[in-house]
Amino acid sequence: MRVIPSLEPHRIPVRAAAFLALLASGHAAAQMDDAIYNYLKLERFEYEGNGDIHLFKWDIEGWIGSDYNKLWVKSEGDYVFDQNIFGRADLQLLYSRNIATFWDAQIGIRRAFEPERTFDAVIGIQGLAPYFLETEAAMFISENGNVLGRFKLAYELLLTQRLIAQPRIEINVSADDIENRGVKAGITEFEAGLRLRYEIVREFAPYIGFDYVEEQSLRAHKHSVRAVAGIRAWF
Repeated sequence: MRVIPSLEPHRIPVRAAAFLALLASGHAAAQMDDAIYNYLKLERFEYEGNGDIHLFKWDIEGWIGSDYNKLWVKSEGDYVFDQNIFGRADLQLLYSRNIATFWDAQIGIRRAFEPERTFDAVIGIQGLAPYFLETEAAMFISENGNVLGRFKLAYELLLTQRLIAQPRIEINVSADDIENRGVKAGITEFEAGLRLRYEIVREFAPYIGFDYVEEQSLRAHKHSVRAVAGIRAWF
């Protein structure tokens, strides 16, 4: 009588076991790659001011998608309390594709609400540079063919497990003078500052700090040092 071999684990040949393990790991990786996640972060949600200037500023971003493909939404701007107006405000909708470890390329549109209502095309890159520098760069091309850019750089220094210092730089530039926006060619806004935050929990942290801000327009050249206080949160 013919005996059918047992399929118990110790009887499976080593090569077959390795092949099955490879298939299982590949299937698990595929499932991880295809999984849908979402994320929302209030990077800056703050008061900024000094004796002459009183602003509310926000920098919010979120995404939904997989490890390789995401849909991003970003908004940044400020509201001037004294004048009851928005100084700058925009909303971006972007498709993001992972192109390297820690780096995504992004393309989409921006709706600028202030100082001028317009639609801009967006091409950008976002990721983690060497030495853990959080980097974001974007080019905006307006309906009229004007080219603008925005560059951000930030670094987190852990003083304790909960107390974190974050120096950051943001630079806005324009390739040309833009009369209807009052924008002057070159660096239109330079902002460098330091924020010290305390993580009550990892997802929620109040902070204080300061910013040095320099603004160049067709009408004026201003610079000032401002105190900041706000919250940083993510979900």
